[in-house]
Amino acid sequence: MAQVIEVTKNRLVPLEKIRNIGIIAHIDAGKTTTTERILFYTGRTYKMGNIDEGTTVTDWMVQEKERGITIVSAAVTTFWRGIRINIIDTPGHVDFTAEVERSLRVLDGAIMVFDAEEGVQAQSETVWHQADKYGVPKLVFLNKMDKIGADFDNTVKMIQDRFGKRLAILTLPVGKEHDFKGVISLLEQKMLIWDKDELGVEYSVLDIPQEFQAQVQEYRSRLIEEIAAQDEQLTEKFIKNEEISVDQLKKVLRKAVIANKLVPIYCGSSLRNKGVQPLLDGVVDFLPSPVDLPPVKGINPKTGQEEQRKTDNNEPFSALLFKVQTDPHVGKLSYLRIYSGVLRTGATVLNANKGKSERIGRLLLMHADKREGIEEGFAGEIVAAIGLKESGTGHTLCDPKYPITFEKIQFAEPVISIAIEPKSKADQEKLGQVINRFLEEDPTLKVKSDEETGQTILSGMGELHLEIVVERMKREFGVQVNVGQPQVAYRETITRIAQGEGKYIRQTGGRGQYGHCLVRIEPRERGTGFEFVSEIKGAAIPAAFIPAIEKGVKEAAEKGILAGYPLVDLKVAVYDGSYHEVDSSDMAFKIAGSIAFQEAAKQAKPTLLEPIMKLEVTTPEEYMGQVIGDLSSRRAQILGSESRGQMRVIKGLIPLANIRGYATIIRSLTQGRGSFYAEPSCYEEVPKNIQEEIIAQKIAGKKSL
Repeated sequence: MAQVIEVTKNRLVPLEKIRNIGIIAHIDAGKTTTTERILFYTGRTYKMGNIDEGTTVTDWMVQEKERGITIVSAAVTTFWRGIRINIIDTPGHVDFTAEVERSLRVLDGAIMVFDAEEGVQAQSETVWHQADKYGVPKLVFLNKMDKIGADFDNTVKMIQDRFGKRLAILTLPVGKEHDFKGVISLLEQKMLIWDKDELGVEYSVLDIPQEFQAQVQEYRSRLIEEIAAQDEQLTEKFIKNEEISVDQLKKVLRKAVIANKLVPIYCGSSLRNKGVQPLLDGVVDFLPSPVDLPPVKGINPKTGQEEQRKTDNNEPFSALLFKVQTDPHVGKLSYLRIYSGVLRTGATVLNANKGKSERIGRLLLMHADKREGIEEGFAGEIVAAIGLKESGTGHTLCDPKYPITFEKIQFAEPVISIAIEPKSKADQEKLGQVINRFLEEDPTLKVKSDEETGQTILSGMGELHLEIVVERMKREFGVQVNVGQPQVAYRETITRIAQGEGKYIRQTGGRGQYGHCLVRIEPRERGTGFEFVSEIKGAAIPAAFIPAIEKGVKEAAEKGILAGYPLVDLKVAVYDGSYHEVDSSDMAFKIAGSIAFQEAAKQAKPTLLEPIMKLEVTTPEEYMGQVIGDLSSRRAQILGSESRGQMRVIKGLIPLANIRGYATIIRSLTQGRGSFYAEPSCYEEVPKNIQEEIIAQKIAGKKSL
């Protein structure tokens, strides 16, 4: 029997009638506009929101309205054909990629929006691969079919070439650019023309005219072949040229989409109110409900054994906390994806990552910045909880009697920093508290103090990311700060194995201090991070002092060796040492660990690393030579170029330090017609001559750009 969830008064929804979906894309592909149309056509809103007017539901922050971009993912709930659809509208700007990452971690399906003129853009690839990482089934919506240069076939080919996925084209465009009128549904063999009203609520359903028959038959035959290949019985029918019903095709297509074997393609124009209703039908028909997915796997922290949780209200409660948001009215909001069981207001739950109990104060269903109080949250739901004090992003909450931890969410490291100082004493008192709130909300934001200058250093994913944080400090919390120039977040690493000894001995009359350890450090592959291990055999150093050595090593690694940047991608092993039965202490071993690490790191040929950005520059053909020449002078590595409509797209890798202010440069080189997009790719070694400059500037106390 279907489990029943009470969503609103007198409305009962079985679990199989729920869809938890995200809308993901490159910036400006039309995610938020598509979300607004979905909310309007499903009756959730009575008026269409407009990005330019700042009236969209999901872009509710002041900064989002002003800039016309999505900054934080927003959750909304609506209904279509009796199916409850929980939608998360995610940002497209690379600086806020963490919002996409954590949303995809908890969603069951996604709508991938493409600009039909631009095709597959850099961030499109990033979010597609993010969805693949979590096994999220996708529908594709080719948006902006009314745009000059929109090319349905070319965009489909680009998707096929880039991602190697088998595609199921379900709608074809009728007309193109200014003449785009509607779509042809290939399964139903009907033409849908939006000619009834400007808002696109009603549309005409027509038979397919003779002029389109040949094209429709060709595409439909291909579609049926793709679907039939997923099922033995349908394959047999297809080979024998027998009729296959639309219901049979839909049933098999649904299974193939959920298994990530096929990706359905829809097309339309959200801004012009065409093609959104068939997309909604696709969400209902082909994307999974919580019960269509396999049980979620986790580890029992007590036994270390793998366990599973089914999407079932009768299972023990388990949920993943995927987002923290500071709300000026209710305080800290913790967004939870409930995987199993029931969560009730006032319940005590276990934070399995920290081993601490938490009490649920209140539960809410979210609709962007509006909320509805509920008494219970059920398996398959996304809810917000108030009252969690110890829990943060990526933590698992569960029934204290049945502990489980789910895989944590991994976030990218920051690539750029700014120094901030409070303007007044009152600002200084509030600054620490406000920064802690931001750190809770945003896992990609890092903070540290510069001991030499006393400044607070904020590190993030890009200049826009940090700019928004500073703006929010001023507007939401009334904290005024002076801001320094953005600085590249360099890193240090080592290039060979080395050893070091640390000895800390102090005698001060009474009880002394004694700590002594030997460490070995060795380089690891780029991007693998820091690892600390103990190889102590026997009782050379008691096990109780090992965590203190690790702490000392980590603190020394954070301060760097060459120019004060954190050391990364290395393994540290403590393999020997000695202790004093009376004088040894945690503090002494922490200092000894720090000394040993610094000695080893200096002998391990330390080197400087810089963030490298994946770059796409779009330029008219006639300026291509100038643009490539300029990029080469900026140490860019050109990987190739391709045509995109009337423009050329140059792809490459470039050091972050060399594209500061590039938006102005590219406009100047192309008479205002060029643009660029960059996202973090990796860290690579800085050339020796530039390393020397950076180190010299750092030592001289100058700001390196």
